[in-house]
Amino acid sequence: MLYPVPHILYSIDDFSLAMDFDLTNNSVVTYTPLAGYTLPNLFRMLAQNHFHISPRYAARFTYSMALSTIMSPFYIRERVKYDKATENTPITKDPIFIIGHWRCGTTLMHNILTRDQQFGYFTTYQTLIPSIFISGEKFFKPIVVSSLPKKRPMDDGDLSADLPQEDIYALGALSPYSYYHGWCFPKNMEHYNNYIDFTSASPQTIQDWKTIYLHLLKKITMYHKGKQLILKNQDNTGKIPQLLEMFPDAKFIYMYRNPYNLYMSMMKFMHKVIPLYCVQTPPPLKEVEEKMMTLFSHMTQKYLKDKPLIPKENLIEVKYEQFLNQPLDVVSTLYKKFNLSGYPDVEPTLKTYLATQKTVHIDKYSFTDPIKKKIENHWGFALSEYQYSQPQEDLP
Repeated sequence: MLYPVPHILYSIDDFSLAMDFDLTNNSVVTYTPLAGYTLPNLFRMLAQNHFHISPRYAARFTYSMALSTIMSPFYIRERVKYDKATENTPITKDPIFIIGHWRCGTTLMHNILTRDQQFGYFTTYQTLIPSIFISGEKFFKPIVVSSLPKKRPMDDGDLSADLPQEDIYALGALSPYSYYHGWCFPKNMEHYNNYIDFTSASPQTIQDWKTIYLHLLKKITMYHKGKQLILKNQDNTGKIPQLLEMFPDAKFIYMYRNPYNLYMSMMKFMHKVIPLYCVQTPPPLKEVEEKMMTLFSHMTQKYLKDKPLIPKENLIEVKYEQFLNQPLDVVSTLYKKFNLSGYPDVEPTLKTYLATQKTVHIDKYSFTDPIKKKIENHWGFALSEYQYSQPQEDLP
């Protein structure tokens, strides 16, 4: 068992759902990902949001604008120095994509797999300032290190500049195609949620996304000297057709969780993190909750529709509760499934890493009847698809 420590009990009241977000750290200016955006992209975000910044977040936005401005000469230098080499870098082994909704164990899976040195990946530092992570490392990495909390605010997991990170932050720093734009500019959240998939997108939008994403993946491949990439990006759950067009032999690890517990974990996540990212006063948490529930339904149904496109030998579905209980069994199974070499050699390293995670707490939730009913009404299809009948502890 991965987490033998006592649970922490949460009820829906702990998230002040009927009230507002957790504003305890409302004055913190450094946690927002906007600080790593390129200046052109930051102005694009401003234009999309009609240049509306809430006064209470003026200092946060000023910090982001100042850092983006300081980064600009380094950005030009990095493009001049590395763009040609990046474009000439082949991706000889199609990536392994970790997908699924937020709060389904994707981070733990990413952290485990990237302990195997045969794989390449994005670090937190590289995703937060992807435009200059090579040439700007000496000057800017200490800034990133000093700006990060030591623990993730939503679950007390480790957070550092060198740990693996989801590449949606990197994509968001360079383009409009990021779910987290909606957390920085929450009044426009629904617009950015539409980028989870491209059902109604123009061919030009899809091509633009492909071009930017491929450039990023080539750049990190060059950095890792051609290693196969392990990529965690929940946004990619809705983009399977596009990913297969780019990488026909890509492998997919789809992670899923009891929707009752997922709901509670996601509410805690948004309650704590959106106030750290945003530069606009968020709408009531109740409205954000509704958007989250709609988004889960949309992206999960899109995945269920698209997963037959993935060759069976290239897809493994991982149940969150089973993964927490027997992580190495799950990981060894996917090594076999994907014909990945070297598991016996790397297993001691994985065991050592997992031993460091035994002090991480897993939340335990209590549910009111109205909350259970809401989950059943909105996410009943997922309860049925993955055979969950009631709330349960994440560890058997």
